[in-house]
Amino acid sequence: MRRSSFAITVSAIALLTAGQALAQEVTPLRLGQSVTGELTAEDTRVDNDDVGQFVYDTYSVRLREGQRVEATLRAASFDAYLEAFVGDATEAFASDDDGLEEGTDSRMRFVAPASGTYLIRARTLSGLEGGDYTLQISERAAPPRAPRPTGLRIGEEIDGQITDTDPVNDDDARYDAYSFRAREGQRYAISLNSDDFDAVVRVGSARGVFQEIASNDDSGAGGLNSYLIFTAPTSGDFIVRAAPLAGTTNGAYTLKVEEAAPAAPRNPIAFGETVEGNLGSHRNDFGVPAEIYTFHATSGQRIIATMSSDSFDTFLELFAERAQDAGGRYSVDSDDDSAGEGTNSRLTFTFYEDGDYALEARAFNGDGEGAFTLTFEEAPPLPEPAPIAVGATVQGEIVDGDATDDENRGYDAYRFTGVAGNRVQAIMRSGDFDTYLQIGTAEGEFYAAAEDDDGLGEGTDSRLNYILPADGDYIVRALPLSSDDKGLYSLELIDRGPQPLPGSILVGATARGTLTDDDGLTEDGSYYDAYKVTLKAGEKLRLTMVSNAFDAYIDVGQEDESGVFTSVISDDDGLSDTHAKIEWSVEEDGDYVIRARSFASGQEGAYALTVAPRE
Repeated sequence: MRRSSFAITVSAIALLTAGQALAQEVTPLRLGQSVTGELTAEDTRVDNDDVGQFVYDTYSVRLREGQRVEATLRAASFDAYLEAFVGDATEAFASDDDGLEEGTDSRMRFVAPASGTYLIRARTLSGLEGGDYTLQISERAAPPRAPRPTGLRIGEEIDGQITDTDPVNDDDARYDAYSFRAREGQRYAISLNSDDFDAVVRVGSARGVFQEIASNDDSGAGGLNSYLIFTAPTSGDFIVRAAPLAGTTNGAYTLKVEEAAPAAPRNPIAFGETVEGNLGSHRNDFGVPAEIYTFHATSGQRIIATMSSDSFDTFLELFAERAQDAGGRYSVDSDDDSAGEGTNSRLTFTFYEDGDYALEARAFNGDGEGAFTLTFEEAPPLPEPAPIAVGATVQGEIVDGDATDDENRGYDAYRFTGVAGNRVQAIMRSGDFDTYLQIGTAEGEFYAAAEDDDGLGEGTDSRLNYILPADGDYIVRALPLSSDDKGLYSLELIDRGPQPLPGSILVGATARGTLTDDDGLTEDGSYYDAYKVTLKAGEKLRLTMVSNAFDAYIDVGQEDESGVFTSVISDDDGLSDTHAKIEWSVEEDGDYVIRARSFASGQEGAYALTVAPRE
């Protein structure tokens, strides 16, 4: 972490995120201040299931309740991402990726919900290859006073129009506001329809500053209209905001608030039970015909829920039930057509937390009705992975009765022990089905850190390359791409050793080489040859890479003492459709590494790399 600022770094605090305890130094900021910094692989990093690894710096700012804040993060060498936390909370209450709408820079806006210290995290969207950035935080002026909401009668349909003169919310998004009177405990259906924009409806308290209670973007029937079921927590007046999802879009809409039918009953279901049901009598919170079945599960338990119907395309969704003050229920998994051929559903799930859960049975298109059959079974525990030695080849067969993943694909699992930094390669071949490979750590729930379908380039066989991030045990899953497939396969596990050291190249020289699976490996699975060159600030260079075998890609950067590569400049098609060219003015003295690589993963073949001076 390197920053240019007169702010004083305060003592380290502990942040918990993504299940990890991470120590991070925090730099205090004040509103109106701008700082420059640098993200490097030495900064605090996080493993995230959605985006993989990322690195970040943390700043703190003192705010008063109700202050309107804007933070901008600009970076030329990485996709910027901002997050805001209240004190030492573990979940961000505000975040932004590309809100500045100037490429990949971020602009995050929020209103401080209370007086106190807030943490601002400046990070990469994903990846460890960061670079220089500028962070600015400022106070936003108060918006113009919103006009008094228009009264709305229950059951009345309103025709409205979003225009440039409408009030704006804290994100500068336009909206129209309506008030209606509700009874405590009564369910209300709020529908917002528009042919001009993607509609979003919000409902909140009418007392003082608008406080959102519930919102919805898309209705359960599909499309861009909104439908929200709202249960009034108290009797009194409430505010409905009608708005476009893209806050600067204008257009016409219709809005209606009406009393909703009672909620779908919550029917207990037991393991081993088969239910003959019928869609049409009850609806969920999106107004879609649905039946809900509840049960209790314990950590480690696996279920298989199968829904079939001759009347409609089935859909299953699994929810975890939580108290309202803990966020209410939330979706943990869903399935459409995993029951094999046709439109029936099979949801397979392993629980990693004791608790109450709900299974919602409905139609995929939202408005289907008719008879259905639901079977609910407890599946046997997953078998222990078989050991496989690095360098070995095993013969296997996917058969009925194998363990299945969450997409209902049968698989065999193998465990091996690896060394941090080593490249491993798994090759899977089959004459019976389209192969698929996954690799992940052996700790906790299996998560595919890398996967491959047809990487061998020889039809439907797979080749998966992966750099081991740490010493320890890993799992390779060998499986078919489709849940219907079975048959014989072979699996070979190869140790490619650590990343090769860079060679050298002189300015004015041309290097001719060939990419193979023995070469260096990028995080996205592309092969590369590396060349080291020593350069002075102010040197002007032209780098070209030509290949008739693959789409050429040049990536220039620097490596730290641990070998972590940070990109400085790169190019894909600067010379032509598949040839690369970089024209570069060196900014700092130092040793640089030029990676001559392919644009796509797994590509091999000959190339020529030229590093030449330019005027």
